[in-house]
Amino acid sequence: MDLQLAGRTAIVIGGGGAICGAIARALASEGAAVAVWDISGASAEATAREVEAAGGSAIGVNCDATDRASVVAALQHTLNRFPTVDILIAGAGGGRREATTAPDLAFFDIPVDALRATVDLNYLSAVIPCQEVGRVFASRGSGVVLVISSVAGVRPLTRAIAYSNGKAALNSFTQWLAVHMAVTYASAIRVNAIAPGFVLTGQNRFLLVDEATGAATTRAAEILARVPMGRLGEPQDVVGAALWLVSDWARFVTGVVLPVDGGFTAAAGV
Repeated sequence: MDLQLAGRTAIVIGGGGAICGAIARALASEGAAVAVWDISGASAEATAREVEAAGGSAIGVNCDATDRASVVAALQHTLNRFPTVDILIAGAGGGRREATTAPDLAFFDIPVDALRATVDLNYLSAVIPCQEVGRVFASRGSGVVLVISSVAGVRPLTRAIAYSNGKAALNSFTQWLAVHMAVTYASAIRVNAIAPGFVLTGQNRFLLVDEATGAATTRAAEILARVPMGRLGEPQDVVGAALWLVSDWARFVTGVVLPVDGGFTAAAGV
């Protein structure tokens, strides 16, 4: 299947991480130029170097996606290198220990600042880039937005209050923006989201894999018991859905939040 992404330019926010890094490399392998944005400039540059080493075209850009001035500067830097932007992957996000209930932290005692910062990281990190890059799409009358959400936005995870709430808001925003852009500006502007399930990455491996034995931890075993496919996801499992949604093969798809979760959100548990 020819995805017809050659000649297009994609911004991949969070491209220094595992999932969005895999998406950035896959986009480049299909012929797209890639601007890798990440709050870690070093991580963004590392992904960009991998893309270029494989024969692709990429730049790494330091960007805090929750800060409008940083997003504006990153977009200008991108447009200085590439003539326009066709695809926006909004993939920043993550949890914070201080915004998660634990034996030593009751819900009643979670600091408001921690809640606010976590929601911002998982919600505004998509809204603000969609505002700025969306101007480009609106002026041209076409463009594709793909938001990286989470199954936590569909089924709230125990303990992860702020993360789950931020992702739920993100799912609602995806549907709202899809309608707004199509009706107000152009039907060729599409907005969708992917909701990955439990994906094994470098950041969460210590929680899910026993370093000494390589076996699943107790937490991983609890998760696997609720995943019908019986395994954790890998970053590459998200790539195919992402490439399809940003390609013209999905040209009549907008406002969708697509779980990529091994069946987790489909299972009632009984």
